[in-house]
Amino acid sequence: MAKGSISIKELHAKTGELVRRASRSRTPVPVTDRGKLVAALVPVQLLPRKRRSRTLIPEYAALLTKSRSDDVLEDLDATRSDR
Repeated sequence: MAKGSISIKELHAKTGELVRRASRSRTPVPVTDRGKLVAALVPVQLLPRKRRSRTLIPEYAALLTKSRSDDVLEDLDATRSDR
């Protein structure tokens, strides 16, 4: 069993306390099931940040390439007429 680990039974009984403990810690709190490491409670600051990527739908990409006027309503009407 990992040092400082908690069992699933203990996690179930003391969820709030253990989650708060994990949030204050800079190290993960291991969770075991029958002595086997199965999970870890970690503060969100330790999770890798996911980079968001943007996907342009083809219709929007085509719209960006069209010349636009200074009038938003004209652009909207032109886009609607393409349908």
